[in-house]
Amino acid sequence: MKVRTPEETYQDALHKAHAELVQLEPEQSAARSGAAYTPLGDGLGQFQISFLGIIFYLDWPTGIVRRAVDQAEADVPTRLVLMHYLLTADGAAMASKWIAFRNLAGGLGYDAAFQRRANLPLAQTFGQDRAAFEVAARQLYGERLRFGDASFCFRALPHLWLAVVLYVADDEFPASVNVLFDAAANHYLPTEDLAVLGGMLAGRLIKASRTKTP
Repeated sequence: MKVRTPEETYQDALHKAHAELVQLEPEQSAARSGAAYTPLGDGLGQFQISFLGIIFYLDWPTGIVRRAVDQAEADVPTRLVLMHYLLTADGAAMASKWIAFRNLAGGLGYDAAFQRRANLPLAQTFGQDRAAFEVAARQLYGERLRFGDASFCFRALPHLWLAVVLYVADDEFPASVNVLFDAAANHYLPTEDLAVLGGMLAGRLIKASRTKTP
C-alpha cells in the first residue's frame, strides 16, 4: 500500500485554505494579524510572519510559504497554520490570561488527543530534567514565566502566544507539563490548528533537547 505524502493527505485542506486566501484583503489581514505585508505590483504581494521564532514569507495570492533565511519551502503543517492564521485573525486584543487546551472552543472533546500529542511527550522528556527544559526553551526564544518548577512563554505568532509549564517529578507526584494558550487564541486560529501548533512546539522543544549547543 502506497504511503500518502503530507500534500496528498492534506490536499483538501490546502486547496480550501488557498481558495479563501485568494479572497483576502491583504492589507486588512496584515493589520488584524500583526504580520507585515509588502505589495509587489501586478496584484501580487508578500506577507512576512514570525512563526515559532523563524521568519517566513507567504506569497499572496499564490500561498507559497518559504523560510526567509534560506528560501526553503515550508512543510505542510506550517503552510496550513500560517494560512489559517491570516484567514482567522480578527484583530482582537490578547487576553493576557492563560487557559488549557480543554478550555478552547470545542477543546474538551479533543483534550485526550492533545495530551498525547503535546503534554505527555514533554513530561516524558523533561519530567526529571528541569535544566534540559530550560536550555531547550531558551533555544526557542522562550521568555521565563513564574509558574510551576519552570515555565516559559513562546511568541508562536504575532498575536498568539503559548506557555509551557513544567512540574518536575518528586516523591509524591509524577512529572507533568501543561501547554497553555492565551485566552484569545481562538480569535487567531481554530482549535484544530491550535492542537497542531501545540504539538509543533512540543516537538521542537524535544528536538532542541537532543541538539548539543556549542
